[in-house]
Amino acid sequence: MEEMVGAACRAAALDSCERALASGAFRGAILVASDANGLDQLPAGVHLDVDDGSFHFGRRLAGIVDRYRLEAVVYLGGGALPLLSRDDYVGLARGLALGENVAITNNYYSADLVAFRPASAIGRIQPPDADNQLARVLAEEVGFTVHPIPRSLSTTFDIDSPTDLAILALSGRTDRTGRLGKLLDSLSLNVSRFQAALPFFTNPRSQVLIAGRVGSHVWQYLERETACRVRLFVEERGMQADGRLEAGEVRSLLAMYLSEVGEERFFAALVELGDAAFIDTRVLLAHLGIEASRRDRFLSDLGQPEKIEEPFLRRFTEAALAASIPVLLGGHSLVSGGLMALIEFAWQEHDRKAGA
Repeated sequence: MEEMVGAACRAAALDSCERALASGAFRGAILVASDANGLDQLPAGVHLDVDDGSFHFGRRLAGIVDRYRLEAVVYLGGGALPLLSRDDYVGLARGLALGENVAITNNYYSADLVAFRPASAIGRIQPPDADNQLARVLAEEVGFTVHPIPRSLSTTFDIDSPTDLAILALSGRTDRTGRLGKLLDSLSLNVSRFQAALPFFTNPRSQVLIAGRVGSHVWQYLERETACRVRLFVEERGMQADGRLEAGEVRSLLAMYLSEVGEERFFAALVELGDAAFIDTRVLLAHLGIEASRRDRFLSDLGQPEKIEEPFLRRFTEAALAASIPVLLGGHSLVSGGLMALIEFAWQEHDRKAGA
């Protein structure tokens, strides 16, 4: 499971580098990786820089800026924003050309992409532990003006778990001739639960339940782009970037109810509240203090409880699969970019069937 997602992130990173360079707006691309595994065929203009010790995001980025004497940087996580187009990259480059002490990001509080100039500013801040803190630190510590990118599917969708791969495979949003598209075609991902949920987005008599770290831009998208009624449980946005996850301070009303009534009654209640449910399980796990392995989380996302070692997550996944409504489990992207991609695809399917 982990290698499948890792391979997808590598493929997405290479595709992103290639699209950015094809735009003609960039001098080159540096691919920073823990090792060279799966990176033996790099696009022209891409330089591989392999870790030579323990990894710390901020210090690693500062070292890259210093070693290559970079003047401006567009940073992107390996599996982040795989749907960005050439025109999107051109827009980032033009934005950086407008002046000094400027940063552009897709999310001020939890960034996946940060473009900034001058690059040397990374040496004047406390190196952040993770990329999602970078835009905020540049603003707060060195006074950068931060410009947010308009929120859309392409500036929101990330590859965080197998759920995201299933959504990409189902929706066909990727270029099938690219590395990521070819990889998705080679995988045997079960998308039946996603397919079962699609019709409810376009049905005015339906109700869809969504729980987790749902951003305001997703709320607006749901209001604008769905025909159904939506029941939202929004909890613990920014729990990682703000340090609440690491400090054990995550609190979820949904998880409190789950603790009181157990998995069977929990999903029986969800059936009364919606025709389909999308649940960000990371919030529930954090509240309950359960440190499930990455492998177990991914197995839960894919609906394979028989292989999950963590007892609670195995029971929870079994109960989700046994529910009489489609229940989709995943991480933050499921209730963010993944949800937007599914809604877009749901209307495409609706229109296709209406025209048949």
